[in-house]
Amino acid sequence: MEISIYFHIPFCNRRCDYCDFNTYAGLERQIPEYVKALNRELEMVLKNAPTDFKVTTIYFGGGTPSLLNSTDYATLFTTIGNSAVVSPDAEISLEANPDSLSDEKITAYRQVGFNRISIGMQSASRFDLKALGRAHTNQSLLASVDGCRRAGFQHINLDLIFGIPGQTLESWQRTLRLALELGADHLSLYSLVIEEGTRLRRLFDKGLLVEVNDDLAADMYETAIEELAQAGYSQYEISNWAKNSDARCRHNLQYWRYAPYLGFGAGAHGFWGSTRTENLHTIQEYMQAVNLKSPAAFPAGCACQSTITMNRWEMMQENLMVSLRLTEEGVSLSRFAERYGVELMEVFPHQLEKTLREGLIEYDEENDRLRLTYRGRLFGNRVFSQFVSNKVPKGYEHLLAQ
Repeated sequence: MEISIYFHIPFCNRRCDYCDFNTYAGLERQIPEYVKALNRELEMVLKNAPTDFKVTTIYFGGGTPSLLNSTDYATLFTTIGNSAVVSPDAEISLEANPDSLSDEKITAYRQVGFNRISIGMQSASRFDLKALGRAHTNQSLLASVDGCRRAGFQHINLDLIFGIPGQTLESWQRTLRLALELGADHLSLYSLVIEEGTRLRRLFDKGLLVEVNDDLAADMYETAIEELAQAGYSQYEISNWAKNSDARCRHNLQYWRYAPYLGFGAGAHGFWGSTRTENLHTIQEYMQAVNLKSPAAFPAGCACQSTITMNRWEMMQENLMVSLRLTEEGVSLSRFAERYGVELMEVFPHQLEKTLREGLIEYDEENDRLRLTYRGRLFGNRVFSQFVSNKVPKGYEHLLAQ
């Protein structure tokens, strides 16, 4: 079995105005102790893990993982290598902010084993960056990408955001052009959502900013689809484009294919079999729990605050929601039936009929797959909502068993 490992690095120099992730600013002094806790949690969980799996992707997200130095990561890689079988061609990814990178750091990250880096570009406009509360400049972005290329990073991703208050279609096109000029082989594009608890939400509630209207955001998304296709990028997932198949993010494919992964760190999530795990969120609570070393049954660790064991019906709906995001691959009908013991059309006839009639999904008969149409990409949430909180069909109550 192939699995993935995710590490959450919750530290930031400052919290961006749109961020609602589990992140904390001004606590960098706790990084050394946090890294020790990650190593302890990793050792304890992997000690109880089955032996018949291979780690094929490792991902460090945040927060700002590029605040840690290469020696911090070297100790974690040693622990993984001593406790599990790691594929020789494992994808090892690091999220980074341009202003937290230097040529020395980039070179050290590459030497310690990272082969993929994801840089938070967000926008080419200083006005957009200011609206988001981002600290970097285009100069630091260019220097970062150039440094990664010179250090030998095989894959470079750029994160971009559209639908920023005050953003125009023209400024979005300039952002796309700069991203293409930088030559990254992977691009992730996200529509801004003004989340509760963020500074942007507080400004919005006070009437100090106006959200981009849905029509403009849709125009930005369609513009990206057209321009990136012309530039030779393939849209393999609703929000992700790759220059070639090798450039696709294998770690995120693990999520979208509804495959197992382990999560380590404050607030990290994991998924194994039919069980979802969630760790304690605050840095202090997480480190205290790890230091107590309380025993826990795999896949949970000593810092786990909750586990949820899902029944087949719940898993089937989740599986459809995440896998339909894959615009080319979609959902394999034969694999779905093999995994859950029922045909897709048996248990979701009305949902499928509705979305097929509305032109949101299509059946690829040759490859026995169900996937989004072009229209479905634009209205993905309308499709996904069809597979949320449905009652189990009459006669299929056995799917509720865990």
